[in-house]
Amino acid sequence: MGSTMRGLSVFISDIRNCQNKELERLRVDKELGHIRTRFKNEKGLTPYEKKKYVWKMLYIYMLGYDVDFGHMEAVSLISAPKYPEKQVGYIVTSCLLNENHDFLRMVVNTVRNDIVGRNETFQCLALTMVGNIGGREFAESLAPDVQKLLVSSSCRPLVRKKAALCLLRLFRKNPDVVNVDGWSDRMAQLLDERDLGVLTSSMSLLVALVSNNADAYWNCVSKCVKILERLAKNHDVPQEYTYYGIPSPWLQVKTMRALQYFPTIEDPNTRRSLFEVLQRILMGTDVVKNVNKNNASHAVLFEALALVMHLDAEREMMSQCVALLGKFISVREPNIRYLGLENMTRMLMVTDVQDVIKRHQAQIITSLKDPDISIRRRSLDLLYGMCDITNAKDIVEELLQYLSTAEFAMREELALKAAILAEKFAPNLSWYVDVILQLIDKAGDFVSDDIWYRVVQFVTNNEDLQPYAAAKARVYLDKPALHETMVKVGSYLLGEYGHLLARRPGCNPKELFSVINEKLPTVSPPTVAILLSSYAKMLLHTQPPDLELQEQIWTIFRKYESYVDVEIQQRAVEYFALSKKGAALMDVLAEMPKFPERQSALLRKAEDVEADTAEQSAIKLRSQQQTSSALVVTDQLPANGSIPVGQLNLVKIPSQNMEASSFDQGRTEAYDTVSKVDTESVPSPDLLGDLLGPLAIEGPPSALIPEKQSQGIEANPSSPDALALAPLDDQPSSVQPTVNIAERFSALCLKDSGVLYEDPHIQIGVKAEWKAFHGRLVLFLGNKNTSPLTSVQALILPPRHLKLELSLVPETIPPRAQVQCPLDVVNLQASRDVPVLDFGYRFGTTMVNVKLRLPVALNKFLQPISVSAEEFFPYWKSIPGPPMKLQEVVRGVKPLSLPELANLFASLHLGISQGLDLNPNNLVASTTFYSENSRPILCLIRVETDPADRTQLRLTVASGDPILTFELKEILKEYMINIPATTPAQAPSPVPAPPQAPLQLEPAVTSVSNDPGALLAALL
Repeated sequence: MGSTMRGLSVFISDIRNCQNKELERLRVDKELGHIRTRFKNEKGLTPYEKKKYVWKMLYIYMLGYDVDFGHMEAVSLISAPKYPEKQVGYIVTSCLLNENHDFLRMVVNTVRNDIVGRNETFQCLALTMVGNIGGREFAESLAPDVQKLLVSSSCRPLVRKKAALCLLRLFRKNPDVVNVDGWSDRMAQLLDERDLGVLTSSMSLLVALVSNNADAYWNCVSKCVKILERLAKNHDVPQEYTYYGIPSPWLQVKTMRALQYFPTIEDPNTRRSLFEVLQRILMGTDVVKNVNKNNASHAVLFEALALVMHLDAEREMMSQCVALLGKFISVREPNIRYLGLENMTRMLMVTDVQDVIKRHQAQIITSLKDPDISIRRRSLDLLYGMCDITNAKDIVEELLQYLSTAEFAMREELALKAAILAEKFAPNLSWYVDVILQLIDKAGDFVSDDIWYRVVQFVTNNEDLQPYAAAKARVYLDKPALHETMVKVGSYLLGEYGHLLARRPGCNPKELFSVINEKLPTVSPPTVAILLSSYAKMLLHTQPPDLELQEQIWTIFRKYESYVDVEIQQRAVEYFALSKKGAALMDVLAEMPKFPERQSALLRKAEDVEADTAEQSAIKLRSQQQTSSALVVTDQLPANGSIPVGQLNLVKIPSQNMEASSFDQGRTEAYDTVSKVDTESVPSPDLLGDLLGPLAIEGPPSALIPEKQSQGIEANPSSPDALALAPLDDQPSSVQPTVNIAERFSALCLKDSGVLYEDPHIQIGVKAEWKAFHGRLVLFLGNKNTSPLTSVQALILPPRHLKLELSLVPETIPPRAQVQCPLDVVNLQASRDVPVLDFGYRFGTTMVNVKLRLPVALNKFLQPISVSAEEFFPYWKSIPGPPMKLQEVVRGVKPLSLPELANLFASLHLGISQGLDLNPNNLVASTTFYSENSRPILCLIRVETDPADRTQLRLTVASGDPILTFELKEILKEYMINIPATTPAQAPSPVPAPPQAPLQLEPAVTSVSNDPGALLAALL
């Protein structure tokens, strides 16, 4: 450029030769004046001169000077037919103009013509400028053309790569304008691209798309896994995309990042292939001397670790990840040590790996003394997060030792975390008192008042601890150099409980007064007030009165009666007057009553101090889930969690017409309502109607059934939605879900993992494990935004047949973070009722409250078994008729083939018994039901179908429990009957009347033979 534009080269040379800033400004002003003059006579300008002057304007702009003219000339060059002028126009326009500049409207058509044209160079220039500016008008006018260019098979990879990046920029800036509906198939097609440049750009676009709506791109999951397989095997990877022996590390990182937006991968083959790739990455990464290779390999590795944690891999792979990180935190390279500690902290988000992390505790403590402060901070965070009741003593002692040498920038955080760990995991209260007093002694300047307030509260509430705490305070007050906070704690404890030490040497009232009074001249007014109170307490506890001690204390009171501080003056006057009244002093200065137990202010303060990051959120969640063995108790209704099942028979659910804006009021109403429990065994019609709304939960066949069903409750028992405790679909809210909640609930009743709820701000996933009558659900709460979700609340409304325990939910979910909330379930008896999760949060100024049915259905407590003919027929004969053996002709069922019906039964945990029925159109199934209140119960099911009419069948269910028989029959009907959602259905009678027209089934075999099918037909 300089060789062809001599004027530009001379100008740049002149600028560089300027001796100071003033000379440079004079030269720039002179040039700008010359350019302005030439632009006024534009007709006399040649394309070369216009191009040269525009380059000069760009150079002046790059130097930091304002260029407020010449924009029109730069924009006009975009329309030039030749490449040199067009290149200048695009580059300078991209630099000088922002997305809202009026001149950009003038070139929209020109840019569009270049994009849809056949000149690839012009296409690249136009796409680059559109991507750099990314305005709304460009998105509205040009996004469709860019999309066509991206999927065009006739374009070269260079153009398609730029088109993908351009579309990414437009989508990020204007997601509401760029229409990507139905793009899942196109994205899947783009992921089959062999060119790694186009593939990398398309993957960047996919990451943005799935971050906005992952559900629409499930078909891309298997494609992403295939890309990782291709890169892991180094198959068909050009040399120019291999960085220090690593095949396209950028594409690997982006692909694994995209997979983390999907809640889980259910296809077993895809999941297995992905874990093989991740295993290869974990095994093939090591520390080498080449820094660039280390950076690339570790970028891939740590993204793989994040994906492993997201997918909740098997314990063996998790242990391997921790072992690999343990190796990293022991190397000499500080950057690698930092990354190892940071990712090990993130591993705390995963359950069941803390024991593996504990193996590296010694190395983590060593890192606490590293010369690099950033490594020391990460070590402190990790120690804080991994601490529990088993290692609390060791960790807290290490923190106390480090406190003496730690720099001032870390001491406050260090003291706060040591105090919190001591409170949460103290094996006994005396150890807790020792730790806090050591903390105050070593770092008094950095110990907040909340810490010593807390220790005073525990000492006051525990009488057995009071003599020990007073004795320890006496020892510390003997030290010559003492922090003022220690004086406050020591004088308070000795004033309240010093009389308990009266028989110990050196602890009579005179000696205690002498020790405290030595500190009086050196302390601040707030501490003087505490000391005066201690003196008054000593007078109270000295019986019989010691006249010499009394006179000494009165002298001090008289001295401070005219003190400038009003608080101290008032105390001195009142204490002096009270001390002369004898009996009145006993009443006024009686021993402090016990404090009401409440949540520690230290935990709240720690949440304010911690950085708002995903790994800190994990630490915060762990600290809330792990409760103290000795200290933390509460007598208030928890803000989150379930109500004790033992105290609950029937719970009234608050009105479903609650507005989202009245979230706080609705939450209070929910608590007020929940506290009212109906202890009657048979609920009243009004209460049942208030509980169930338009739904009917049918009971077992008994004498009470007609009464319950005559209450006029509308129902749709034939839909899986009838498993709900409350009508949850018509909940007005300013934030609407982006998924069909009813469909998600029904799907999760048949499988153990998936998304339960999603809206623009949060995604709630569920992963469950079931064993006999026990179940464990993990709720995954994922914040989809770049802002935190606050005021998070969760309350479980359980039915009577379940015992539920939900761990505490954090009040804040950080940006782009996911937290896990385990829920333990115990089944007591058979019922189709399910628990309800009352969940709420705040995003900005918007309050959101939803009530979600949890997929804890009856079939979760079934275990399929295979029963032989020798076991089946005796048990079938032993069961009498109703209510333990129920038969019903079911009409309007879904037209399923026999294999499809068998698959449905398998999803409901029913085991198909082959060969027991002669009729090939019939199915026989068996299962075992588990509950805590009874032994395992065998259930037998027979389904007779009509090949000519798949919409009707005869269903027979038999078991040793009439309630179980009825509930199991009804849940099978719910999943087989096909009734439109808009058509209200009446609650069916529990014991159906004989059908008007009998089913045209195969005639029963009357002769009894040795054939199992014949025996079954004869029995029925």
